[in-house]
Amino acid sequence: MLSRKNKLLLLKIVSLFSVVRGYNIPIIILAQYLSAIFIFAPHKGALNILLDFNLFIIVLASGLTIASGYIINSFYDSKKDLINRPNKSKLDRLVSQKTKLQVYFGLNFFVALIACFVSVRAVVFFSTYIFLIWLYSHKIKKILVHGNLMAAFLAVLPFFAILLYYKNFYEVVFFHAAFLFLLLLVREMVKDLENITGDLANDYRTIPIVYGETAAKRTISILLLLTVIPVYYLVNVFDVGYMDIYFYVGFIIMIFFGIQLWKSNSKPQFVWLHNTLKLLIVAGVFSIVLINPEVLWHGKKLLTTI
Repeated sequence: MLSRKNKLLLLKIVSLFSVVRGYNIPIIILAQYLSAIFIFAPHKGALNILLDFNLFIIVLASGLTIASGYIINSFYDSKKDLINRPNKSKLDRLVSQKTKLQVYFGLNFFVALIACFVSVRAVVFFSTYIFLIWLYSHKIKKILVHGNLMAAFLAVLPFFAILLYYKNFYEVVFFHAAFLFLLLLVREMVKDLENITGDLANDYRTIPIVYGETAAKRTISILLLLTVIPVYYLVNVFDVGYMDIYFYVGFIIMIFFGIQLWKSNSKPQFVWLHNTLKLLIVAGVFSIVLINPEVLWHGKKLLTTI
């Protein structure tokens, strides 16, 4: 049996894992590698990409930067989370604020250090990324609309690190990014509806608080309609292989999502909508393989148009 000291240590490790949302990091890493293999550099072949040391450093630095971002976000949101997520907050508070900051600065220093192995541009990119996450957590997230836009932008930014590494500026890449950005923005808006009590108590200026829930639902509905634009181009103009199945199914899910949104008026219902979006985004990550499964065995040049 574990001693009391070891149990406490284990609880703190679990608490830190909860703070950095360790369950999200592997999905982000997987998404970056799949994007590199099937979207950014399909001509290189899967094995060459997986063995690319510089890409490994970029993906590792991205994951650690995101983890440190969750830490600083938890640091500033401790009072808000007590209201919105009381159970998770109790677990997160097993790690002191001092320890969180020590891990935060340690991770950021390590990111800057390993980025040096890639290039000076990589150091500048990740230093800027770290600063933007801090700025968002400390200031911008409380600002009306700006907080939502920046949260979605920061979630997409790791993929631009891969884009800059491969210097792949095909139009199809930006339509993929636009679709993901809109989904993430919808998720942020739904989170505002979900967390309205804690946001109101901590002086956050969100659309539901300033203009009301109806205005927030209208905004989300408009964003859902806007996803039709990148989906149309990805399915009808560019060659995304069998991934068009994901977009068709995703479009049907978003229609039902929009209908359910207008029927929802309680936190459990908004949490259900939030989880539906998360599942849709995660499904999108795995669906990247459908673009061209043959790339797993040998490289193939990306076809940008049919």
